[in-house]
Amino acid sequence: MRMLMPVAALAALLGGPALAQTSGSPPPGSTQVTHATTVADLAAMCAPRSTGLPRLESIAYCQGYVTAAGHAYAELVPASGPRPQIVCMGTPGPSIAEAGIGFAAWAAQHPEHASEPALDGLLRYARATYPCAAAPRAAR
Repeated sequence: MRMLMPVAALAALLGGPALAQTSGSPPPGSTQVTHATTVADLAAMCAPRSTGLPRLESIAYCQGYVTAAGHAYAELVPASGPRPQIVCMGTPGPSIAEAGIGFAAWAAQHPEHASEPALDGLLRYARATYPCAAAPRAAR
């Protein structure tokens, strides 16, 4: 419980400005996505079509987003905690680049989730790609 409050406070501080954004979609006439609001936005940043500095910025944003989401999940749902895990990556897990590219490929295969919040889609991808083994049922 001690760790939950600081994590929740940090999420509120970091998420506030993001929630104030109306969309991560590019402005009219631009193809560069600059904020990941939806699954489609994050997928575009994880597999950018741009070149040069905009491409590097997109990849850095994607990798930072994936890293932060992974750390937040690990803190909120630790393997030894009381809540069952929904994502089990194993050791070693994928690289940050592999996770970002994998998410973008998953998003392309699941366009029905394109308008959902980016974090929801990232967790859907992780759960589908790195499922946990079913816990054995207790004998009666």
